[in-house]
Amino acid sequence: MKRVVLKKIEWPDFGHAEPLPPPTVQELQSRMKQCRIAMSRRGLSHLIVYADREHFANLCYLTYFDPRFEEALMIINRDTEFPLVVVGNECVGHLNISPLLQSGQLRYERYQPFSLLNQPRDESRPLKRIFESEGIRKDSTVGCVGWKYFSEQEFDNPETILDLPAYLADTLRSLAGKVLNVTDLFMAPSYGLRATCTPYEIAVFEFSNVMASEGMKNVLKHFKAGVPDFELVQHYQYTGYPLSCHIGMKSSGNLHYGLSSPTGSEVRRGDPCSTGIAYWGSNICRAGWVAADKVDLPEAARDYVENFAAPYFLACDAWLEHLRIGVPGGELQRIIDEALPYDQFGVFLNPGHLIHLDEWLSSPIYRGSTEILRSGMYLQTDIIPRSAVYSSSRMEDGLVLADAALQQELARQYPTTYARCLSRREFIRQTIGITLSEDVLPLSNTFGLVPPYFLDYRTILTIQS
Repeated sequence: MKRVVLKKIEWPDFGHAEPLPPPTVQELQSRMKQCRIAMSRRGLSHLIVYADREHFANLCYLTYFDPRFEEALMIINRDTEFPLVVVGNECVGHLNISPLLQSGQLRYERYQPFSLLNQPRDESRPLKRIFESEGIRKDSTVGCVGWKYFSEQEFDNPETILDLPAYLADTLRSLAGKVLNVTDLFMAPSYGLRATCTPYEIAVFEFSNVMASEGMKNVLKHFKAGVPDFELVQHYQYTGYPLSCHIGMKSSGNLHYGLSSPTGSEVRRGDPCSTGIAYWGSNICRAGWVAADKVDLPEAARDYVENFAAPYFLACDAWLEHLRIGVPGGELQRIIDEALPYDQFGVFLNPGHLIHLDEWLSSPIYRGSTEILRSGMYLQTDIIPRSAVYSSSRMEDGLVLADAALQQELARQYPTTYARCLSRREFIRQTIGITLSEDVLPLSNTFGLVPPYFLDYRTILTIQS
């Protein structure tokens, strides 16, 4: 029988990852080629990829360009060699970041209504004319990519329900014979273009995980009570790399607000706390108590480790040890459902999901899922318990599933990335007691390290058989 034991350790040093250059033109050409193949299979004459500041990832995946302040869209015509990107006033300059634009393989047009209010509007063609000049007409079948697709559970005709702004959707519908939601081509867990990572993407996401997890280590190392949460968050040493969601710090001043950012309130000993940082391609989060040991906890919660954190950690161990290529997502859901009954642990969202540039891509893990975990999937160990008495615990880090061929190619192209993944996997086995499949590459320097008491971060949960 396995059991959870508290162990005091020196946290490991797996080293830092160097920033990577932008994707090569060849990398982006490969993505575009796969995109055109997907278009052909759906019988699409055109693909419209919409983006804004929040929903940037699909366009950025294809171009390495993300709109800032404004909206943007890409028009891919099956009969035209190079796509057109339509941007507002301020993104004309930022578009130069795209290797495709730099190499002459991307066209662009300024459409000023994408810009902020009251900026110049006198140098743009009407949107209808732009679409018409790209060949959109009554015999066109246009696929639209936003950030969400739908099912028959939600709508009777989900393929025609768009998540694009109405002014775009209405204009397209006035011109084209068919206008369809095909966001699944990018985001569906079983076949979406972004649901399978290349070695380059793995290396980029490992860099992001290392940066975020080293920040988490530094926060926990300097964690103390009696100071404003603003002061603690400074220890993340935020680098300026783009964030996929707000930095979180939930404690004394905002205990009853979900997804809360720091408020400047004092962090008090004896209160629960959760905190996390999510750069593009990572999200590192921990939850525990502002305490040095159980004596600091409210009396009703002093069995926190025995009755809440330990069962949670055992469930994570079972989930991780079952995780491998070929497993249906429903099996991972079942493990958590059985190990953590809802009435005691309140796990409501999917126990694990795909992550990419955006914090949540989609998930093959849900009740009844027959979607098979595949090589190249980048997963977030996002299993979130909740309790009115014990608050929460968390082990939120990133990992990639990779078969022998993908690992071999990763080792060839990015040997230091691959070496760090193997070192983490061995440390997790030897020190924490969790045996990961050889398919699993942990990307985070905090993977598996869960301190229940933030004022004693060296004391972590471990598994003993």
